[in-house]
Amino acid sequence: MAKKEKEYVQSYIKENTFQNGSTVINANLKTKDLLNHTNDEGWCAITIAERKTPSEKGATHYAYINEWKPEKKDEDLPF
Repeated sequence: MAKKEKEYVQSYIKENTFQNGSTVINANLKTKDLLNHTNDEGWCAITIAERKTPSEKGATHYAYINEWKPEKKDEDLPF
């Protein structure tokens, strides 16, 4: 089975570190990219990963659609 290519979400995601050592991640995502991937319950799974180096505009992370789905379990098995 061929590995599916990642579908990236247009985003600007930046981690900010404060003087006390705590951090926050601010994320701005293009909602039209997400709407095309919502399931019947209205959820859209994405993965946020850290960039190797920040972008020219300072983005420290990127996002892509998470296509993982759990395997269906066979209810007839005794265990």
